[in-house]
This record gives sequence, structure tokens and C-alpha cells, in this order.
Amino acid sequence: MQIVVDVPNHYLDAMHRAPDDFAAEAKLAMAAKLFEMKRLSSGMAASLIGMDRVTFLAQLQRFGVSMIDLEDDELASDIRNA
Repeated sequence: MQIVVDVPNHYLDAMHRAPDDFAAEAKLAMAAKLFEMKRLSSGMAASLIGMDRVTFLAQLQRFGVSMIDLEDDELASDIRNA
């Protein structure tokens, strides 16, 4: 499947972005959001945009997305079982 988004040139000008840079950032933002919503694992999100998992996880902070999103009891359980 392919998603096509028409982005007027004046948007790119306003953001001071080249088309390829904007496309890469838009893909990363989409993957980060899908990961945040728990629709995709980090590996799946990274693969979707052609990025390795470690690099994807390192980029999440740019979008305010946590690498690990566990409830307190889940975190405590993980620590006990480590």
C-alpha cells in the first residue's frame, strides 16, 4: 500500500525543508505515533520506514514519545523478574 500526500511548496518553504527531508520526517512522525498508540512494535515501526530499531528508538524523544511506556505495576513486575 502507498499513501500519497500533496504538500504545497509554500509549506516546505515555511518550514525551511527540502522535499526529501520533509518526507523522511513525516514518515518518522507517523511511525512514532503508531508506536505510541501501540499499533506497531518498535521493530515494526522502524521497518515500516526503512530504519533500524535502535535508530528509531533514539529518534522518539524528538516527538515526545517514550521508548518504554509501562504502568507502575508492569515496571515493578519487570524489575522483580529481571
